[in-house]
This record gives sequence, structure tokens and C-alpha cells, in this order.
Amino acid sequence: MNLYDVYPLNDIEITKASGSNVWDANGQQYLDLYGGHAVISIGHTHPHYVQRLTEQLNKVGFYSNSIKIPLQVQLAEKLGQVSGKVDYQLFLCNSGAEANENALKLASFYNGRKKIIAFKGAFHGRTSLAVAATDNPKIVAPVNETENVIFLPHNDDQALVDAFTKQGNEIAAVILEGIQGVGGIREASKSFLQKIRSLCDEYNAVYIADSVQCGYGRTGLFYSHDWAGVSADIYTMAKGMGNGFPIAGISIAPKFKPWHGQLGTTFGGNHLACAAALAVLEVIEKDNLMKNAEEVGAYLIEELKKFEQVKEVRGRGLMIGIELPEALAHVKKDLLFKHFIFTGEAKPNVIRLLPALNLTKEHAEEFLKAFAELVK
Repeated sequence: MNLYDVYPLNDIEITKASGSNVWDANGQQYLDLYGGHAVISIGHTHPHYVQRLTEQLNKVGFYSNSIKIPLQVQLAEKLGQVSGKVDYQLFLCNSGAEANENALKLASFYNGRKKIIAFKGAFHGRTSLAVAATDNPKIVAPVNETENVIFLPHNDDQALVDAFTKQGNEIAAVILEGIQGVGGIREASKSFLQKIRSLCDEYNAVYIADSVQCGYGRTGLFYSHDWAGVSADIYTMAKGMGNGFPIAGISIAPKFKPWHGQLGTTFGGNHLACAAALAVLEVIEKDNLMKNAEEVGAYLIEELKKFEQVKEVRGRGLMIGIELPEALAHVKKDLLFKHFIFTGEAKPNVIRLLPALNLTKEHAEEFLKAFAELVK
């Protein structure tokens, strides 16, 4: 049997990883400024993380949600404390797409409506309704197509008001990334997020803050949406939640009342996943990683803005987009194969930086030196 060929692959095999560095099969060291799509939040093979998982695996790795799992309660309590949403409720699942699916489903259960507002440039996942709310027709199969998703321009207050004025009583939810990832590191303005909050309140719609990539402390606050000073009804999270172990969740406002069977999952919230997620939160809290992400990210953004060859630098904290002209489209590839630095991209020519939250200033300077050589 062959692998189903859906991923364009770099000819690199990673055999070892530690902190913000990885090594390939030939012993070559790389600086990892991408963390596998913002997944590595506390650094590769963090000692506390490894210890937590090892200890848990030696006790019990998995049992279903048909029994009490105290680790889930501990995770909910810790997540509430670190995120500041102490009165919210936690449902655990396995991936960002699954988190968004459950959030949208819960919203529809809540108000009995079908319409979803999403935005140009959005990416919410590759499954059913999540992909229907994703602004990429190429990955929407015919079976995923629906008339229930309304796409509006990003950061356009008036378009949002007009949509609610016309169809407000049909709108179940508004779903929005605080900073679009695949869309090119485009941040929602504070006024836009505040307008979403006020309109959802007025029309009894549900505000879903997709924090799968932009959350978990990456911007200096736990959820990037928090910079607007308003709370969402549901926060979805995944990537950085388990530092590489598959876990996701939705944080649900108190006004939502659960009933048995309303949501469900086989693997979500298993013992190992909870141990991984607890380790991540413990390290974020103990090492003050949200502050580090804010400070090192601000330094990177400030320095990157000094390059006259760069068209635009976008983002916040350690979620940074560097838009380059077509003439510098080679820079991402050269960073990897000439300077051994992993970065990400967004089409057409945006380099994405999504490193671990404990990235050091020295690592940032290593990147800036290599970047400077390539854009001369």
C-alpha cells in the first residue's frame, strides 16, 4: 500500500527535536520557527511534558468517556484559570476542525437557526460544515456545499451590520479567527470584534472565536480575540493545546445548557491527551510564556518592519506574517535549505512565523540575520 499523496513534501526527515531546534537524519540542525503549524507551543520534547506523558502512560493511556476521568476536571479548572474564563464549560475533542464542527453545532442547537456568517480568507477546517465555512472552494466537495454559510468581507463593519439587518433572525453564529492564519496573518480589528459581539447580543446569535491557530497564548493574551476587550460565546482551540499530542476543545459560556448525548467523542479528553494539555498549561503559567511571546514577537515585528524590501509585516506576538514581493518569493525556500530555518507560508508570498512560545531573543536574532542576507 502507498500513502495517499496529498502533501507536498520537503526531502527532510526529522529524527530529533529539542526546544526550538530539530535535527534531520543526517545530523543537520534546524531552527524551527513554524512548530508544525503552531502546534509546538512549549518547545519540542519539553522535559516536564515528557515526564507528564510518561508517568500517565505507565498508569493508563486511554479509557472512554463512559467513566470518570479526573484529569478532564483538572484540565478544565487549569484552562479556566490560565485563560481567564473560569465560569465557562469545557468540551474536549481531537482536532481544530472537530472543535469548530462542535461549536457550530452547539450554536445551532442553542438558537435553532441554520445560517452561519464567515469571512473572506477564513480557514476553519476540512470537515463538513467547517470546510463549508472555509474560504477555499477547491477543498469544498459537492457534499459539503451548503447555502447556510454567508461569506462577508473581512474587517468590514458595515457589511456585517447589513447582513444582520437583512437576516439577523436566521443567523445561528458568526465564526471568526482573531488572526487569520492560512488567510495571510490578517488580524481582526478591535472595533470589528466588538461589533460582532454587539450584533450577536442584539440578535441572539452565537459569537464563535476560532482560536485554533491564534489562541493558546500565542499573541500575549490567551485568546487573540481578547485584545478587543469582549468575550466570545464559544472559543475553539487545538493546535498548541497538546504540544503535538492530538487534543482540541471548545470553551463554552455559562448560558449554554448541556444535555446527555448533545455532543460526543470516542478519543476526546482521553487520559494521555489531558496529561499533555495539563503539561502545556503548567509550563505556560510557570514560565510566563504569554509575556515572552508578546515581548519576543514585538521585537521581531519591530525589526522586520525596518526592511524596506518587505511589503508588509502583520500579526501580533509570535504569530507573524511577512509579505514579500514576487521577486523575493524564493526567500522561504532559501531559509530552509541554505540557512536551515523552518518557516511557514500563506499564498502568494507571505512567510508565516509560528514558533514555540518560549522562543528566545537569540533565536529571533538568528532568523533576522539569515533573513537580512536573503533580501539584500
